[in-house]
Amino acid sequence: EVTHIDAAVRAVLELTARREPGDILIFMPTERDIRETRELLSGRLTGEAAILPLFSRLTRSEQERVFRPLPQRKIVIATNVAETSLTIPGIRYVIDTGLARIAQYNPRSRTAGLPVRPISRSSADQRKGRCGRVEHGICIRLFSEEAYAARPLYTPPEILRANLAGVILRMLSLRLGDIDAFPFIDPPTSKSVRDGIDILLELGAIEREQDELRRKREPWRLTERGRIMARLPIDPRIARMILAAKEEGCLPEILIIASALSVPDPRERPADKEAQADQMHALFKDPASDFVSLLKIWERCRETGESSGSRNRVRRFCREHFLSYRRIREWGDVHDQLRTILAEQKFLPVRAAARKEGLELHTAIHRSIL
Repeated sequence: EVTHIDAAVRAVLELTARREPGDILIFMPTERDIRETRELLSGRLTGEAAILPLFSRLTRSEQERVFRPLPQRKIVIATNVAETSLTIPGIRYVIDTGLARIAQYNPRSRTAGLPVRPISRSSADQRKGRCGRVEHGICIRLFSEEAYAARPLYTPPEILRANLAGVILRMLSLRLGDIDAFPFIDPPTSKSVRDGIDILLELGAIEREQDELRRKREPWRLTERGRIMARLPIDPRIARMILAAKEEGCLPEILIIASALSVPDPRERPADKEAQADQMHALFKDPASDFVSLLKIWERCRETGESSGSRNRVRRFCREHFLSYRRIREWGDVHDQLRTILAEQKFLPVRAAARKEGLELHTAIHRSIL
């Protein structure tokens, strides 16, 4: 069978054989597909074109390469980040595999995944529009017209694919009434609603309304714990870790870890420097757990910033240790926001007495997470 990677490579060779100018944009569903396509094209088009990958885990400098003008033709191989989030100048040809990773939450197993799925017609049309910005372009779809017509018009909205625990918690906080009676444009399934309520019950964020008159309008109400969790703009399960950390005496450490779990991983692993990146990341590894490794990254970055008082020094440290400076800053911003909200809620106590043994602190951290 011809895979979507083989078909895309064949389409590129057909376009380059025409000897017409114009850059090419290829849509691939996964990072692995992008790497395989790049390897195949590099072997076939040695020196004829600059073959550039584009996906979210690339470093900022690698992502910016796709926007720079180059003397030879550019072939950009991207995930659906290039569908709507940004526009690459000079694209005249688009090759569309018709596939993408689409986030999906499974209420039965309570796991979130990114399965590869066929895209909707509106997404396919959006991709097609990428090649008509400069002049008349050509879009090659690697799927039949019948397959296109059989696809749904739009991608299912996120509320039908997401964990609803956070949504239900906010709705109860805003007193929007019974979620089953709320006039959603796209009502979520009863199974997803039930799963969200079960999660909040397990976390101790909600309880059944005791007053019969109120119960008819709003069957669930927030607990004291739930009120604090609803104020925190993070996943309810991560918010529950913060509440547990106060009881365990490790709130400062869990605030750092909770902030890290709410942003993309700051560690970078460029394709051509994987061994060097692993070597640098090993400096932060802790045998206790990956969560304690995140603490080490935070402490080293803060120490570098405080000792030098210079952002450039922190930037250099991040570059040398294969960390994303932009994500480190985002991590710090989330941490500051959480601290501010908790201080407003009079939740931040004076730090508990320092623990004598590191093992005890690690145990408290892991008990809070569990």
